[in-house]
Amino acid sequence: MCPIEIKSRVGADGVLLISLPLGLGEANREVKVLVEPADASMSPSPPSREEWREFVDSMAGCISDSTFQRPDQGEYERRSEAFS
Repeated sequence: MCPIEIKSRVGADGVLLISLPLGLGEANREVKVLVEPADASMSPSPPSREEWREFVDSMAGCISDSTFQRPDQGEYERRSEAFS
């Protein structure tokens, strides 16, 4: 089997669907699929510390459901004091 390169677009739902007919001669054969961005400049860069902090701050208090309640957090696990 020769290597095959195809370009496809990930759907708006975040799912990549691939249909690649290889022929009956390749039936029941294990293959490897490598997924990488077609253009590395299109992949998003991680946010800076400041951008991340701004995002976290913007999420504070964003739950508008008045019936939302924080569940009980349980008991703190007591550990051996050998390493204290």
